[in-house]
Amino acid sequence: MNTVIMTDLEGISGVDTIEMVSDVGTEGHRFALERLMKDLNAAVEGAFEGGADEVYVVDGHGGGNNFIKEMLHPKAIQTDSKGWNELIRSGKIHAYMEVGAHAMPGTINGFLDHVQSSKSWYNYIVNGRKCGEIAQGAIFTGAFDVPFVMVTGDEAACAEARAFLGDIAYAAVKRGVGRNKAVSMDLDKALEEIKRAAYEGMKKIGTVKPYKPLLPLEIVLELYRTDMCDAIMERCKDVERIDARSIRKRVSKIEYYKDILF
Repeated sequence: MNTVIMTDLEGISGVDTIEMVSDVGTEGHRFALERLMKDLNAAVEGAFEGGADEVYVVDGHGGGNNFIKEMLHPKAIQTDSKGWNELIRSGKIHAYMEVGAHAMPGTINGFLDHVQSSKSWYNYIVNGRKCGEIAQGAIFTGAFDVPFVMVTGDEAACAEARAFLGDIAYAAVKRGVGRNKAVSMDLDKALEEIKRAAYEGMKKIGTVKPYKPLLPLEIVLELYRTDMCDAIMERCKDVERIDARSIRKRVSKIEYYKDILF
């Protein structure tokens, strides 16, 4: 059995202020990247112990360049955004996991809640239901019958994942206090919890069903400002404008992750 682990930075253990994510090059940001690698490696270990033959990992925050290569688990196989798309499409992947996830925009006490862009995307709505990046990952992988079996992040992110996906494995490594601060659990305990969750996630293959919202998808994106809406209308040909700040597209078939974005 093979699994893909997608990573983000906001939901990593010990990352408890907005500055640790946003202020690149600082001591706090370096600490966040080191914790990213430790969280990821714990998940890799758990996945292997749970029966994985191959574990592929993706640096998914801000376009990549977050992994500290020398810290990466020696048995993990790193792939890029194009590579993970092809892996999911290939039929060779049996499970999908997310490490360091965050909640969708508008979540109370969701640490750094947003979807894609915290500067321009206000709400992302699929078939009438507000969604975030957790649902996006589930929609894409589910289109190829790959179940989303495990998530780590703050309490709000884990609750959101289970609301969408059911009884998946999870490790809530911190809780948000408002949007820009969090309180983390003991860091060593967090790694234990992540390893356990990844192990349990592998054991849920066959019981957790792929996430498959009804096709065709109606995807509505609400932007913060009208000019942001103008810009997407100029760039995208397959969308229609609903109002000053909202656009919509319909997706009949999902072939790549970008098909559900704008």
